[in-house]
Amino acid sequence: MKSKIPIVFIGAWLLVAVYYFFQYSLRSAPSVMMPQLTSAFAVDALGVSAIVGMFYYGYSPFSLVAGAALDRFGARRVIPIGAALVGIGAMMFGIGNIAAANVGRFLQGAGGAFALVGAVYLITKNFPASMAASFIGATQMFGMAGGSAGQFLVGPMIKRGLPWGQFWIYAGILGLLIAVCLWFFLPREQPSQNRGGIAGVLNSLKRVFINPQSILCGFISGLLFIPTTIFGMTWGVRFLQEARGREYESAVALAATVPIGWMIGCPLLGFISDKIGRRKPVIFGGAVVLLLLQIWVLFGDPAILRGPVVGIIMGIASGAAMIPYTIIKEANPPELGGSATGVINFLNFTFSALLGPVFGARLMIPPGEADVSAMARYQSGFTPLIYGIAGALILTWFLKETGPAAKKQSTAGSPELSKLQSST
Repeated sequence: MKSKIPIVFIGAWLLVAVYYFFQYSLRSAPSVMMPQLTSAFAVDALGVSAIVGMFYYGYSPFSLVAGAALDRFGARRVIPIGAALVGIGAMMFGIGNIAAANVGRFLQGAGGAFALVGAVYLITKNFPASMAASFIGATQMFGMAGGSAGQFLVGPMIKRGLPWGQFWIYAGILGLLIAVCLWFFLPREQPSQNRGGIAGVLNSLKRVFINPQSILCGFISGLLFIPTTIFGMTWGVRFLQEARGREYESAVALAATVPIGWMIGCPLLGFISDKIGRRKPVIFGGAVVLLLLQIWVLFGDPAILRGPVVGIIMGIASGAAMIPYTIIKEANPPELGGSATGVINFLNFTFSALLGPVFGARLMIPPGEADVSAMARYQSGFTPLIYGIAGALILTWFLKETGPAAKKQSTAGSPELSKLQSST
């Protein structure tokens, strides 16, 4: 196996990773301009949330579309279309019309699905298996960095007087420029010879879905994502304010340490997995640390352990959620690499989207229980997260080890297979 990766393949992956950074920043940007959006659309905060949430109605199903399209037509014919959709959607959102904003936000989600799925497709197709987890983790690092930029960079721009609509128009133009760059610089490849129209696409997705390992990967990844996405990033600030008595600025700073941990953990745990040649031990290790920290955050004594270190370690441990993205592509035929990534992205996101409102409902104060302390309410509301992480640990036992070391061991134990591979 060649140890060096051609620079053209690294450049192609890096360009798609930048696209992932861009679309992730637009995903989080509305959170820093809620008052402006409320005024522009003449709706309340709930109405703005509904418009902004259209992103996810596009993202989830188009993860499947992106995966199947990549397997069929290749990266150069598909990924630029996704970036163009994001750009068009951003400009529509910036017009200030509610109908256009809804459609625009949907297009942002639909096009955004092509970023991560496209990056993983390129890794699967062009990079050696011994480096796959490292690069998939690095891709997610770009995404989390974009999510942070959408708040910490866009926020000051809006505060200094940049009109929110102009921001989205400029972002849309940038998205179209990224689409052009993707079209010119992604390497050409022959489209799949497997024809069959929609039936062929559905058959590819069916082959991934009926593989039990695919479903296990989706559930494990989803259960390990939720503690940081729903608890840390969605409810973290309110938890720190209401249950721990933190001031707003301090709570925001502490909650921001979770995505910082993600940016460290995703590539780090991917590198460790590639280094040892195995996937399951890294998932086990990350899940155990995440489980202990989730219990500590809810029930532990903050006088003993608290502060940024908790959020950073929590984010690092949760980075194990990206390892199943490597496993699912190794557990399915190579020609279904894009479809496999689309399926796990679909399962993971749908899992989180369905449970998000459930946890929100659990934190509502029912009539007659106003005297219950905020800490008790959060402990009761988020205890299922602990069960979910434990469930991910149990499900991981049923995963087949797909790392390079396990494959070498399997080959060494099969003389016929070793003889066949040595003759090819």
